[in-house]
Amino acid sequence: MEGVKEIVDYGVIGILLLMSVVSVGVALERWLFLRKVKPEEFRSRQELEIELTKGLHLIATVGANAPYVGLLGTVLGIMLTFYTIGSHGFVNTKEIMVGLALALKATAVGLLVAIPSVVLYNLLLRKVKVLIALWEAENGG
Repeated sequence: MEGVKEIVDYGVIGILLLMSVVSVGVALERWLFLRKVKPEEFRSRQELEIELTKGLHLIATVGANAPYVGLLGTVLGIMLTFYTIGSHGFVNTKEIMVGLALALKATAVGLLVAIPSVVLYNLLLRKVKVLIALWEAENGG
């Protein structure tokens, strides 16, 4: 069952860190793009919207799924705790606390990835809506 500890520590937390890097990287690229884009250079609203929203789905996906990945780590950490209690037949506080700490760490990291991703997505989506509204105001559409 020691492998479960490694899965939570390196697997789940590693996946969450990767998700965080993807979310922040895409958000940074999109923010820089949205600062430079000129809506008047696009012929149609659809063309503009396609360009403006590229990659936003990745940020939204990270924001929506990071808590579930953290929850998976939580479940694995709790399973490790119950396994430890069951296999030893007595309560060793030190071993139980390790499993519970892993569970809480996975939950916390999942939330630390999800919350900024959702905020970044909403900020970028607002900027996209403003740029589309500017295009519509200029082009009567």
